[in-house]
Amino acid sequence: MSSLSAKIQDVFNEPACEKNHGKDAKARKKGCSKPLTPGAAAGGCAFDGAKIVLQPITDIAHLIHAPLACEGNSWDNRGAASSGPTLWRTSFTTDLGELDMVMGQSERKLFKAIREIKEAYAPPAIFVYSTCVTALIGDDIEAVCKRAAEKFGLPVVPINAPGFVGSKNLGNKLAGEALLDHVIGTVEPDDAGPYDINILGEFNLSGEFWLVKSLLDKLGIRVRACIPGDARYLDVASAHRARAAMMVCSTALINLARKMEERWDIPFFEGSFYGITDTSEALRQISDLLVRKGANPEILDRTEALIAEEEAIAWKKLEAYRPRLEGKRVLLNTGGVKSWSVVHALMEIGIEIVGTSVKKSTVEDKERIKQILKDENHMFESMAPRELYAMLSEHKADIMLSGGRTQFIALKAKIPWLDINQERHHPYAGYDGMVELVRQIDLAIHNPIWCQVREPAPWDCLPAVEEEMLGEEGARATIDAFKKFAGTTAGDFGEC
Repeated sequence: MSSLSAKIQDVFNEPACEKNHGKDAKARKKGCSKPLTPGAAAGGCAFDGAKIVLQPITDIAHLIHAPLACEGNSWDNRGAASSGPTLWRTSFTTDLGELDMVMGQSERKLFKAIREIKEAYAPPAIFVYSTCVTALIGDDIEAVCKRAAEKFGLPVVPINAPGFVGSKNLGNKLAGEALLDHVIGTVEPDDAGPYDINILGEFNLSGEFWLVKSLLDKLGIRVRACIPGDARYLDVASAHRARAAMMVCSTALINLARKMEERWDIPFFEGSFYGITDTSEALRQISDLLVRKGANPEILDRTEALIAEEEAIAWKKLEAYRPRLEGKRVLLNTGGVKSWSVVHALMEIGIEIVGTSVKKSTVEDKERIKQILKDENHMFESMAPRELYAMLSEHKADIMLSGGRTQFIALKAKIPWLDINQERHHPYAGYDGMVELVRQIDLAIHNPIWCQVREPAPWDCLPAVEEEMLGEEGARATIDAFKKFAGTTAGDFGEC
């Protein structure tokens, strides 16, 4: 555990993070995680965070060294998509029981599981995840993985991120460290070129990355590795030969981007593919970085031509929605890159942002939001469910965009809700993704169900209903009988 402790301290001391760099030494050791609130949902552990970052690498076997429950809680926890291999969707676990741990058989069982996976599936690599139980009993997964790699002739990578060491965000970064230590740089490609880039922190949720990749393909730009979305092991292993990189989610993998720049001179920038303006700016910055690294400057002109063509098509499609959505109010309850990129995207078509959460946003994210909204009052660090419900029930917003955890608050307030987090079923990145996002917002807001659920229930307007059905005399007789039965007075019934 001493090596893990050193790795955690190294991750906490992240010089590329201005917020972390500005802390004193004592505060820096605590990292970004906050103590959990008793009775509240924890939101994920370090193991969960590591699995989120690595599981979308689609052709490798992900083996969880733990009792069954750990794999049951973490399997398929993102809506990432694959264009080919499906091995990543197969659940592998050592399924440790009490006897395995008491009798000291857990490491032997891990070695046997690695052998079985190799013989049955022949993957290019196996990732082995440590968990709370196996870390506490002292299993040395690094030694087992090293021996298995020598014995079976394939990479067996230890992912040392047991849940008790910290938050989900820490697990994200420990996963990046595992890639740096054991994967990236281990394979030399024979086709490296001046137009190769890496995309970091992109998870290909609902196939979003494919909408972006098609744009890059038109420019002749090759994505050597998208980490982790729809990635292959050999792509990740040879990612050190890319010429430039784009960071999509710095909260998760800023350490990976910085260390790849230090080790292999791969410059990076942070950008977003949400919204028309941000997608265009990202394409420009990618081309600019490639030119700085030796690519032909003519790619800059081709990029501008593609941007002009794609923007014209997208704006023409969006104009049909502007009359229906202009002036509509949106509450955005998410974080990270979406806290500013989606804000910018929606404001482009005249939608008003009444609030956006910055709970998981970096200092840079918050500065971008300030520049876009021009009003800090629309930013909130966190909002209690009671306050969120009060805001929605008072109709201060026409729709809420958030993750699945807060959907029921919106539904209870009888307000439309749209999922924009990892569980979503529609891709929202790129030009086509922006059109799809607006289309989904339009469908949600104008769904006729909201008019129906907001109508008073029949039992809330009994006199009016009875009078309509029975006539005035019949209604009065029915109401008098009901009052007598319920022991009420005439003043207890109102009119709807």
